[in-house]
Amino acid sequence: MNDMTGHPAMDAALAANFRLLQDVGVKLTVEIGSTQLTLRELLALGEDSVIELDRQANELLDVFVNGTLMGRGEVVTVGERFGVKMTELVSPDKRN
Repeated sequence: MNDMTGHPAMDAALAANFRLLQDVGVKLTVEIGSTQLTLRELLALGEDSVIELDRQANELLDVFVNGTLMGRGEVVTVGERFGVKMTELVSPDKRN
């Protein structure tokens, strides 16, 4: 195996490639849970309907970037908005 980590020319090339990509837009999505419904159940939903999800209230939320699981976090408030505090990152070999 030819490991180039720490090689100055390789490090410079990686840094240059990263600079080319760092301003590319990505879509970040946070999933609080999911469920499966029949079409009948979906059509019966109204303004006061409650949909039970497959997560416990204290479980971490999944954070996806362009559809790939990148980590997990918890809901926080930032002023008048919601945010996500990242609490764990998923290693590249465990991403789906």
